[in-house]
Amino acid sequence: MKRRELREHTFKLVFMKEFYAPELLEEQTKLYLESEELADYTEEEKEMIKARAQAVLENTEEADTLINQYAKGWQTRRMAKVDLSLIRLALYEIRHDETVPAKVAINEAVELAKQYGGDDSPSFINGILGKIVRAEA
Repeated sequence: MKRRELREHTFKLVFMKEFYAPELLEEQTKLYLESEELADYTEEEKEMIKARAQAVLENTEEADTLINQYAKGWQTRRMAKVDLSLIRLALYEIRHDETVPAKVAINEAVELAKQYGGDDSPSFINGILGKIVRAEA
């Protein structure tokens, strides 16, 4: 499995959190991992996707604090769920995954935003992540 595929499936699980009650999320995650979309993936790869999504979700509070601090005029509760999920994923990679350079995390979030977000999503995500990375450099 390529890193981009891992990231995309992780994003989908993180995004899913926005629509299911916490007590339903485990079952929905299981259903996603058993879906036709992941039929060709090994159990190890599926577990990697699940573990990574869980790690992102465990760091949501930290990510949201940063987002709210640097997204002038925006609060996480008002952001598009796709954008918010992608920013959270990228912040997890930037702050907790030493194998992913910040520029790569930002670029990948922007690329996924082009695919899944609205017209303004790529520039919005790039702007917020860029501010955070510059401020913490």
